[in-house]
Amino acid sequence: MKKVEIKGTDDTPNIILDAGSSILEFSGRSLPEDVVTFYEPLIKWVEQYAKSPNKKTEVIFRLDYFNTASSKILLDILLIFEDIHKNGNEVMVHWYFEKDDEDMGEAGEEYSEIVDIPFKIHSY
Repeated sequence: MKKVEIKGTDDTPNIILDAGSSILEFSGRSLPEDVVTFYEPLIKWVEQYAKSPNKKTEVIFRLDYFNTASSKILLDILLIFEDIHKNGNEVMVHWYFEKDDEDMGEAGEEYSEIVDIPFKIHSY
């Protein structure tokens, strides 16, 4: 699969989707004006990846902020990884947040309770 790299802006996150390294990363701020348009090709990439995933996949979220519309999309992405995990592949989600940012820490905890995927929550 072709590697996807999107340089973040003030409103959109940095994205690295690299099947070759088995690491998929979302970092920065996610409040795009049109969430569906921004994330649709990324969701399609993840859905394609799910058809033939690596035995082990690491998903990294290092978000400073995301809006409500983005939170739904992030859940949709996590649900695809849940399917990959349920199909016998190893998936690990790493959720990073600044130690003073209780909201982002709680968001990671909430996602970890919604989806059946191993989560490691890291503060820095």
